[in-house]
Amino acid sequence: LQYGIVLDAGSSHTAMFIYKWPADKENNTGVVSEHSMCDVEGPGISSYSLNPPAAGASLEHCLNQALRDVPKEKHVGTPLYLGATAGMRLLNIADSQASDAVLRAVATTVKTYPFDFRGAKILSGEEEGVFGWVTANYLLENFIKRGWLGEWIQPQRKTLGAMDFGGASTQITFETRDTIENPRNEVILKLYGQVYRVYTHSFLCYGRDQVLKRLLSKILQAESYQETVSHPCWPMGYNKSLLLSSIYDSPCTEKERPSFALGTTVTLVGTGNGNLCALHVSKLFDFTNCSFSHCSFDGVFQPKVSGNFIAFSAFFYTVDFIQTVMGRSVHLPSDLKDAAETICATRWSELLQKAPKLEKRLPDYCAVSTFVYLLTTKGYNFNNYSFPNIAFQKKAGETSIGWALGYMLNFTNMIPAEKPSSHKSMLYNYWVILILLFVVTTLTSLVTAICLLRHSKSSII
Repeated sequence: LQYGIVLDAGSSHTAMFIYKWPADKENNTGVVSEHSMCDVEGPGISSYSLNPPAAGASLEHCLNQALRDVPKEKHVGTPLYLGATAGMRLLNIADSQASDAVLRAVATTVKTYPFDFRGAKILSGEEEGVFGWVTANYLLENFIKRGWLGEWIQPQRKTLGAMDFGGASTQITFETRDTIENPRNEVILKLYGQVYRVYTHSFLCYGRDQVLKRLLSKILQAESYQETVSHPCWPMGYNKSLLLSSIYDSPCTEKERPSFALGTTVTLVGTGNGNLCALHVSKLFDFTNCSFSHCSFDGVFQPKVSGNFIAFSAFFYTVDFIQTVMGRSVHLPSDLKDAAETICATRWSELLQKAPKLEKRLPDYCAVSTFVYLLTTKGYNFNNYSFPNIAFQKKAGETSIGWALGYMLNFTNMIPAEKPSSHKSMLYNYWVILILLFVVTTLTSLVTAICLLRHSKSSII
């Protein structure tokens, strides 16, 4: 086996994925699978802007696990990549010197390990979206698959669209035949001899954590920054005091920063009002301006959604919470809307009883469920016919869906642009032998049965 490692440095946390694949892969094809993974303790690397060396130190536990999970003789030849996403994109906007210092610090730490480190990079939103789309379709064998005789087959089925919902951004990517009116949203990919024309867009500041900050800002504005403010998206019985500086420490909220001291503390009191919550959440989107024939929101062009989609990351966790904790099924947009309203109306004590292990994120499921409903229906324009085509999944088989695998496949050139040779693989020989054995066994059984039958008849006579 060969191995590859990707550190997914997200806005809220970092995860390490170790992948494996057969070393004698023909034409760089064959399925790469997830060998193991590790969640880095603590926040994302962008939060270490004031102490960059700590960002590097935070990775050591998972890198030490990689030393154990990858055979020692494979260490030197194992490529290792670090890709940072929207959290670092935001830090780069706010302070490019700080983001450079963080990347240098994590690179310094990773270089002390024996792997083949190939650099730390901040991905663009478009790269994040496209690599997530590649991962999903690769794992589900929509580009190419091994036939039962060991030959490579290009399936006739269409590719899946991919929707990612991280901590600081959200992405939508899908193949389309429609005209892509904004060239910035168009990506042409040539994989295994097939050309794919893909629409993609990444919405910075529309990830889960940044949405919640922006929502707090909208609510505080509406209540004129009083000392005590009602929060309609928090459950009844849940209260919390916050420093204004914790809300306005992001480029996503800085334009709404009040003029008075950010050291001020405000107390937010949950009122569990689903309708008022939806009203505040809807103000995070701009559905009015569009200079194209079709837009999603904020004036961004989007063709009509078509085909099947897979929604992962916080999309999956939100719907999974609705289904497993709240006991509600989600098939139609109305199911998602009703479930969000039910969560909003549930008291804090009852939510805590239902899911004590989720206490940290529990107060925000009302707001996040409402946001997912508005994003998919009013934003991306999924309706009663197209919404059921969304599969909310965390993994395909045993491998996590996200941009990390697609990123590694791209930078190790493991998806060739040209079609693999039609030459049968070694598996073909095994299939031929098995078929011959089956035929010989069947014929032997038939001959034996006929002989026994004749013998029994002669014995009766």
